[in-house]
Amino acid sequence: MDRATAHNLLVQLRETIRDEREHAKALDIDAMMTDVQRKETLIRALSSVTNLHPDDQEIAREIRHENRKNAFLFRSTLHWIQETMEFFGRKTVPVTYGHNGLSQNNLINGRLLSGRI
Repeated sequence: MDRATAHNLLVQLRETIRDEREHAKALDIDAMMTDVQRKETLIRALSSVTNLHPDDQEIAREIRHENRKNAFLFRSTLHWIQETMEFFGRKTVPVTYGHNGLSQNNLINGRLLSGRI
């Protein structure tokens, strides 16, 4: 692959990764999935490149940085969703104690999300 083509593909990949993040932040899942497919196509096309021109190595560093930013966004979002689901799965009824000082089981489930209607 010639240098101009590789450079063009690298620039497209960098922009696609940035677009993917913006679409994820906007919750535009269809556009984000289109970006993911385009990114995979660009990566496959670039897989045959063995040596980068020194001028293109800066773009490769930017691609790595943008990709890490996306990974951090997705990992943080997943962690936030897991914490939210854990919160809704907790009991909302406080623990009560009997006359002997031991905790008693309540008959009410107390879960915000019980899986039942």
